[in-house]
Amino acid sequence: MDKLLIEGGVRLSGEVAVSGAKNAALPLLCAALLTREAVTFTNVPQLNDIGTLLKILAGMGVKVDRDAAAGTVTLDASTLGEPVAPYELVKTMRASILVLGPLVARCGEARVSLPGGCAIGARPVDQHIKGLQAMGAEVRVEHGYVHAQVPRLKGARLFTDMVTVTGTENLMMAACLADGETVIENAAREPEVVDLANCLVAMGARITGAGTDVIRIRGVERLSGTTHRIMPDRIETGTYLCAAAASGGEIRLTNTSSCYLDAVIDKLMDAGCEIVAERDTIRLKAPARLTAVSVRTSPYPAFPTDMQAQFMAINCVAEGTAVIRETIFENRFMHAVELQRLGADIRIDGNTAVVQGVAGLQGATVMATDLRASASLVIAGLVAEGETVIERIYHLDRGYERLEDKLAALGARVRRLA
Repeated sequence: MDKLLIEGGVRLSGEVAVSGAKNAALPLLCAALLTREAVTFTNVPQLNDIGTLLKILAGMGVKVDRDAAAGTVTLDASTLGEPVAPYELVKTMRASILVLGPLVARCGEARVSLPGGCAIGARPVDQHIKGLQAMGAEVRVEHGYVHAQVPRLKGARLFTDMVTVTGTENLMMAACLADGETVIENAAREPEVVDLANCLVAMGARITGAGTDVIRIRGVERLSGTTHRIMPDRIETGTYLCAAAASGGEIRLTNTSSCYLDAVIDKLMDAGCEIVAERDTIRLKAPARLTAVSVRTSPYPAFPTDMQAQFMAINCVAEGTAVIRETIFENRFMHAVELQRLGADIRIDGNTAVVQGVAGLQGATVMATDLRASASLVIAGLVAEGETVIERIYHLDRGYERLEDKLAALGARVRRLA
């Protein structure tokens, strides 16, 4: 199993391009199941999760044409076969549940294994099931699979008990081919939801309200093919900004946008960073030492849970004390123990972490526990004295394209160990 070796103490500087967003690409690829015509996606990141989903789609009979070097994927679901997503592939990635809605809408049936993924807390699919049932589907959960059947979905008023991004995306895709109008209330407002809606509209869907908490979808008989460019990854953007901030560096990120990152950029500026955002670039210049900043995670447009671990890492070496409150997932402080191995001063009380900044961290061997926890350990390793070895970096490969190459381009001393 691969490991990452980081020799800390380098001030990051230079320019790097941000990849396409994993959390946008996954639902977009699933949307190709809704049409018999070919759909082409550009700016597709090279990630393990993307490869896993393409295997799931190919297993259903979807023709997959991927040019990884060019970042393009063309999907042709005209010969869609058995609508089944097996456990062997689904177990590694929770987002695979996103095939459920399109399959039920297109085929009238779907059998999808209950998903796995990062162990950051309970992420139930009950909101997906509840929504499909309200649209007339008969849904059973048996032998570890969600089995849904319906002659044709019917438009309905759907209210999710919690804000759920994948739930909103799944139900929005399903409603595109339903009979009548579907209204999703308490909908997720994330930019990835808007990106999906924009693609679906280009395919012929009738959707209004994406980006607000009420989305309306008027079902159509069929959707057509299109070409769609995937939005830049706002979490990758935020991660590199945090890495540069922690190292006292100065970097320029291209192929990205600050408009998705207001909460993150505000906190980095509070920490003492100078940030200049242009049309598709962001420049950051860090102070000699950061000022500690407290954060509280909440659904978009508030501070994202996917940036909580990275901010814990930068607070470890900042001046002062920060309080971090995690309100989305109940088990997302597992990286704190690993950061403590590097010398961090962190106290955990339920969903709250108190981080007292220290003068410096020391390199050690640590273990990644989930995708964003991995990123926090990378940031800590970049500023720690000596060598840091990060084990189980397959988590990183799920969400960060060519991480070690991009960091090396910014001057970091980092290499992968087989």
